[in-house]
Amino acid sequence: MAETVKIGWAEVDFTPNQRVKLCGQFAERISEYVETPVTATALALDAGEQQAIMVSTDLVAADLNLLLAVREAIKPQIPDFDPEMLMISAIHTHTSIQFTASNLPDAGGSLSVLRKYKPAEVTYVDNAPADSDVMTDDEALVYLTGKIAEAAVLAWKSRKAGMYANEFGRAAVGMCRRAVYDDGTAAMWGDTDTPNFDHLESGNDSGLELIYFFDEAGKLTGVLANLACPAQAVQHRKFISSDFWGKAKILMRKELGEDVYLLPLCAPAGCQCPVDLIRWVEPDSDLEDPNIVRVNPKKRKADPSMFDIQGSWKAGRRIAHEIIDCFEEAKEEMRPLKCLVHKNEKMILPLRQVTITEKKEAEKALKEFFRDRKSDTINFYDSAAMHVYAGTIERYEYQQKHQTFTIEAHCMKLDDIAFATNPFELFLDYGNKIRAMSPAEQTILVQLCNGSFGYLPTIRAERGGHYSAYVSSGTTGHEGGDLYVRETLATLKEMFGE
Repeated sequence: MAETVKIGWAEVDFTPNQRVKLCGQFAERISEYVETPVTATALALDAGEQQAIMVSTDLVAADLNLLLAVREAIKPQIPDFDPEMLMISAIHTHTSIQFTASNLPDAGGSLSVLRKYKPAEVTYVDNAPADSDVMTDDEALVYLTGKIAEAAVLAWKSRKAGMYANEFGRAAVGMCRRAVYDDGTAAMWGDTDTPNFDHLESGNDSGLELIYFFDEAGKLTGVLANLACPAQAVQHRKFISSDFWGKAKILMRKELGEDVYLLPLCAPAGCQCPVDLIRWVEPDSDLEDPNIVRVNPKKRKADPSMFDIQGSWKAGRRIAHEIIDCFEEAKEEMRPLKCLVHKNEKMILPLRQVTITEKKEAEKALKEFFRDRKSDTINFYDSAAMHVYAGTIERYEYQQKHQTFTIEAHCMKLDDIAFATNPFELFLDYGNKIRAMSPAEQTILVQLCNGSFGYLPTIRAERGGHYSAYVSSGTTGHEGGDLYVRETLATLKEMFGE
């Protein structure tokens, strides 16, 4: 172990200079302009035998094929770094580059099932068909691999002695996005302005975990910020955007310096979003989302709509304010970073299974849908409506050969700070369990890291149903979530000597 941990930073802009497909919604979208740049920010930590590079990307997800491609790309450029210690996460912005994605081997996907059941005479109509000027998914994968690898390499090569201070703030950004009704059913983005509404399924976490990094002279070099909310304030728009994190970075730099890095990390927030379902404010923009419909919405005195640009600035200001405010305390507590312990663990989790009855019901629903259809075309609305059934069949077919799958989960100890990653949109309750029982002074949790295996709902969400809790919405269920929590806590307790 080195006497102190060396620290390196880098930021690489990967804002495309051409139109791209935007990832994250049922409706196909092509970018029309750039609202805010999208970047990859890397933090390198080096303690000799123990090392790590964390890269935060302004993407919807960091799939396994992207991770593996970046690891291959950095091998010859930084041979003294173990590529297995690289972590790539995503802020989960829905207004960034779509690329060729792959996680589960041999999985065809629900859209392939839908097309299999579609009669030959029925045509799928793309909401935003791409032309030759639009970057293809394969081109995007190559492009992003190069940019993310560049950030990781630059951060590693820039590492030097420094100091840190960890702080804690609060930013009211994330809120529960699943409404529960009087019959026990639930709905993501569910309407609460109805006598049948009973409660929101979970709470929220406004905690903002912060680490400030300094050079040896005490000059601030960068900030790590961990918040339980995906960057989804402008998720349906047709522009390139880093959402509220991009605004937070702009505002932070105005006060703390234009050369200060920001590493945004999304904590477990599969059931969270920036939208207040209780004080619903109708968006100005067209959402093109069949799951988000309000009939005669009331005028509310509340935040601006968190589906619009104004809302993303509001959320960004809340984050930036806390970063700036907590910096005053951090300056008084800076000290050398003395300990780094890092483990890359492979966890085997159970595949969430479909019953024979569920499979038959899904087949019946798909057949009846196409039998009763009067049009010879289908579009993203139909895809959204049939997604659960197609996904159920896809999972049934997949589970005939696979009952488990393997994830990569990293745990780290930085002095008295714990880190734990997962490749899911992990529901908040799981993160709460880990934080509450963690042996560390402060615990930083990162979702959608080194893979993208869909939502991981709680047992109450599975009972409530709907998107994010359907079997087709994720790869494992609450059994897998409980196992992940237990194994993560066991590793952290071992690291901290408990």
